[in-house]
Amino acid sequence: MRIAVSSDALDGVAGSLADALRERGHQVVAVHGALSPDERDDWAWASEAAARDVAEGRADQALVACWTGTGASIAANKVPGIRAALCGDAATAAGARRWNDANVLALSLRGVSPALLDEILDAWFATPPSDEADDRANVAHLDAIASPPTDRPEPR
Repeated sequence: MRIAVSSDALDGVAGSLADALRERGHQVVAVHGALSPDERDDWAWASEAAARDVAEGRADQALVACWTGTGASIAANKVPGIRAALCGDAATAAGARRWNDANVLALSLRGVSPALLDEILDAWFATPPSDEADDRANVAHLDAIASPPTDRPEPR
């Protein structure tokens, strides 16, 4: 799988993100933010760049990180077609892939240890998106929410 990676700092597990992906057989197609000497390292810019790699087809998924993971998640989710999930444990990572068909994994540099990173990545990559009709309908609705309103009924 082709994966883009971003981090706004070189703290915590940031320096090992690309290696952890490669160890699992994935191709790191781009690094952004503090991981690239030529780019702005602020979380909003770095996370947007990685998310755009996914949205524009240069990457299949992305991994974005900042101190809490929250800003990286918010920035990535602003890019149309992105479903970024902030995951602090393996169960959340599996759920994000299964029920939300998340295509961007957001991580906290403060809260994720090397051992926890391994657990999160293993769960993320081992879990396929659900084929259940209600789960697919929810993911489709996310796309509809992000699209300009047309004849969509107003929420009650």
